[in-house]
Amino acid sequence: MITSDGGKVVGTIQVSVVKMGEIEDGEADHITTDVQGQKCALVCECTAPETVSRKDNLPFLNAVLKNPVCKLYRFPTSDNKWMRIREQMSESILSFHIPKELISLQIKEDLCRNQELKELGELSPHWDNLRKNVLTHCDQMVNMYQDILTELSKETGSSFKSSSSKGEKTLEFVPINLHLQRMHVHSPHLKDALYDVITVGAPAAHFQGFKNGGLRKLLHRFETERRNTGYQFIYYSPENTAKAKEVLSNINQLQPLIATHADLLLNSASQHSPDSLKNSLKMLSEKTELFVHAFKDQLVRSALLALYTARPGGVLKKPPSPKNSTEESSSQDPPPPMRRQDSIPHHSDYDEEEWDRVWAHVGKSLNCIIAMVDKLIERDGSGEGDDGSGKDGEKGHSLGDSVITHPQEDWYEQLYPLILTLKDCMGEVVNRAKQSLTFVLLQELAYSLPQCLMLTLRRDVVFSQALAGLVCGFIIKLHTSLYDPGFLEQLHTVGLIVQYEGLLSTYSEEIGMLEDMAVGISDLKKVAFKITEATSNDVLPVITGRREHYVVEVKLPGRMFESLPLQIKEGQLLHVYPVLFNVGINEQQTLAERFGDVSLQESINQENFELLKEYYTVFMEKMPPDYISHFQEQNDLKGLLENLQQNIQAKKRKNVEIMWLAATICRKLNGIRFTCCKSAKDRTSMSVTLEQCSILRDEHQLHKDFFIRALDCMRSVMVLGGGRGFAELFALPSDGQSQPPDSGCFWNITKLRIFGPCAVYHSGGSRDPEFLRTLQKFQDTHWIKEKKKLVF
Repeated sequence: MITSDGGKVVGTIQVSVVKMGEIEDGEADHITTDVQGQKCALVCECTAPETVSRKDNLPFLNAVLKNPVCKLYRFPTSDNKWMRIREQMSESILSFHIPKELISLQIKEDLCRNQELKELGELSPHWDNLRKNVLTHCDQMVNMYQDILTELSKETGSSFKSSSSKGEKTLEFVPINLHLQRMHVHSPHLKDALYDVITVGAPAAHFQGFKNGGLRKLLHRFETERRNTGYQFIYYSPENTAKAKEVLSNINQLQPLIATHADLLLNSASQHSPDSLKNSLKMLSEKTELFVHAFKDQLVRSALLALYTARPGGVLKKPPSPKNSTEESSSQDPPPPMRRQDSIPHHSDYDEEEWDRVWAHVGKSLNCIIAMVDKLIERDGSGEGDDGSGKDGEKGHSLGDSVITHPQEDWYEQLYPLILTLKDCMGEVVNRAKQSLTFVLLQELAYSLPQCLMLTLRRDVVFSQALAGLVCGFIIKLHTSLYDPGFLEQLHTVGLIVQYEGLLSTYSEEIGMLEDMAVGISDLKKVAFKITEATSNDVLPVITGRREHYVVEVKLPGRMFESLPLQIKEGQLLHVYPVLFNVGINEQQTLAERFGDVSLQESINQENFELLKEYYTVFMEKMPPDYISHFQEQNDLKGLLENLQQNIQAKKRKNVEIMWLAATICRKLNGIRFTCCKSAKDRTSMSVTLEQCSILRDEHQLHKDFFIRALDCMRSVMVLGGGRGFAELFALPSDGQSQPPDSGCFWNITKLRIFGPCAVYHSGGSRDPEFLRTLQKFQDTHWIKEKKKLVF
């Protein structure tokens, strides 16, 4: 039992059979434990969480991690010293928190879109029928999301989803087996080091299945078919559709902000405060300029033209303009005859310049306000500094008297009509732009129902799983590097690289998983982080935004927040750059390489290498010269990148060197590491434990004769004291034997709460020989302990 300084019990340690050697010349003999015939330097098994030096860190960590399980080791170094290793695996409550946050946002977004479709105005029968059909399906989709959110809110048990639940409809937004795998190394001559890997099942729509492929294939097919549609639809590219959603979002955000700043300007005028008036005007001008800039895109013009054709008779009803009576009279001309309700008319049928005039009124109204404020402040200054006999003449003197005599009424009354005009002009622009851009979204939805909505659902599911892991990894990385000035500067100057190691094969249904995973990880580029100071004990992250752009707000306790750079404390958005490198390593990959196709894996690796190289280029350009010079002395990243590129282009079978090089580059760039396979069990276990032992050997001088022993220790299930002991944690078979069934199935390490990860595989000789040879040769590691037993 472990107690804190105050006597509070904080954890327990269970000591396995430990044999202490005699101390000679200040060195201890090997500490060994007999594990199924293997000699391992295991010290003890414990359930105490990692100690934290600062009290204010505890709420922050507890918001992410739960149920830690630990192992402690001692291994000899090459100079016969001892290094101490602490392994810790923890669940994350973000597995359920992030999906619930995300689904709530998506429900609000979809409800808002449905309302905008209803407010699209009068449409011709063709388009009106399409709108009704779209709304029916969209309402059904919203109801389904609400049902899933209700069911997720009822989940109060485990804080992770086991692989046995991946086929459950209500849990499809939740990542599989999301865990933190941490190794803390204390070396006799080197500084203590932490190595974190987030392990999670491949983000994929397991419930929906992979009969028709994954997102990468489905999205490409969908866009190809849309591009070749008949005349009844208007095709907009995915980029234009995304742009329409972005402009609509900007409108919804900027319009209330402009109205608020306009009211503040009037309030400053009523108080006759020149300084406050200037500040309010500055904020109003900045937001209005952003608003005007949002409509410069040609997409708005083409959308207005398309909407024109969808109105009954092809007439765009045009409300009168605030200041142009001549334009108002010209709008009363008889409408041109309708040619075909689904065709876009020539420009002669539609006054395209009208939108320019309406749009320009916003900028002109702002200029009038700026001119009036400058005039009022100037008159106020001259009135205060003038004794009445100045050279400004009677007009200036009388205005000065008016300002001094009736300051509040004069300033407010002169600005109020101009503010009202600005709001009216802005409302007219918003009304037209929202309707036209909503019509663009209608085209995407109307093309293929319910296929379009099912693709959106699939993408939401995959993205939710990927985002939960990303938020967990970001928070852990922020916590471990919070007092590293170089990392914090990199965080707000360049952003963080997020490297995913995929172990999926390119055979059968795992092709679809890999296609889902590639799109889900790529979609993480639209996520940004913002760090704020926690105002209560609730430090769970909060998500805002829409499908095209999400912001994750990470809350830090006061003392931790104060240690951040000014740019981060002021709310600067922090960006991440996700990359995925996949190498299939199981027997199914052997079949794919011999009889199938591995082009998907090759293209994914090549595409993501280019992204990694771009990040490295930006990193070298933007980071300070003194940091870069020190960084280059410590890391040969250029050589590692060249080596990685050569291995990707070599197209070698089961080239596991790609995994090792990508992981090494990520660690040297202060990135976040992920390891994924189908369920984050078997292949993930092998990869993570091998990576840990390789780090001990390469970075901490692990004795070469103890590499395999260390690997065995991290991978072995221990059965002590006549077959029970703490092995009861592992839910052994009813006969009490330590071996799993001969069926060739791995134990679910997370479900069984085995730390390491650990599992025993009894193949009975059924494993593919080439697969075993590939694993055996990598990094001089003997993955095969015996011909008939593989321990990991």
